[in-house]
Amino acid sequence: MTEPDGDDQAAATPPGSLWERMKADPQYAPEHLALEAVRRLGPEAERWADRQRDSHPGITPDALAQLAARRFTTHARISGAVSGATGLPGAVVDVGVLAWTQARMVLHMAAAYGADPSHPDRATDLLVLQKVHKVAETARLALGVAAGRERAARLFAGAAERPLSGVMLRLGVKLAQMAGIRAAKRVFAKIVPGAAVILGTWANSAATKDLARRTGDYYSHDALTAAPVPHPGEA
Repeated sequence: MTEPDGDDQAAATPPGSLWERMKADPQYAPEHLALEAVRRLGPEAERWADRQRDSHPGITPDALAQLAARRFTTHARISGAVSGATGLPGAVVDVGVLAWTQARMVLHMAAAYGADPSHPDRATDLLVLQKVHKVAETARLALGVAAGRERAARLFAGAAERPLSGVMLRLGVKLAQMAGIRAAKRVFAKIVPGAAVILGTWANSAATKDLARRTGDYYSHDALTAAPVPHPGEA
């Protein structure tokens, strides 16, 4: 049940169009990532869950969710060890790929528990489970802002330029927050020769396992039928 499927390669990294949106609007990078993840990865997650249920009749939602958690924790651990980019851009790419991998995991786990992974509410779930926002209401507001800014950016493409180094730093910090890595020193250890592989592997795995635990708690406790409230573990 752990073999890669046909969707794996195409969905493994954020698309170039998303990177451009996030660089143009780093303040709302997590929201842009969540919106794109639901649009692009939601159908993949649904197909995966359907295939697993067809191949393994009687598999429980918990078992299916754990399968997704193990699969993407492995992906996250490997991505922390093998990325070849260096310096600040490399660090930003690493945390962006990690946040994207974690979003894939959450959507696959949602599908395992019967939630529609393509529903717009999953973007709200992503932002709360990944601790970008503490409650669903503020996540929805931020998603609305990001969607509006995305539309505006298409109208005014190229109208303003900002120093790339400042943009990359802001983008890296926002994506690191989404990926669950609390210490900036850990996120940007890639800039220090020799530290990146060991630290990146450990940090990616730990952050993704923690997110998997929160996600399992959330979707297994029938949270989708309740009014929006803070997710487990949030103040």
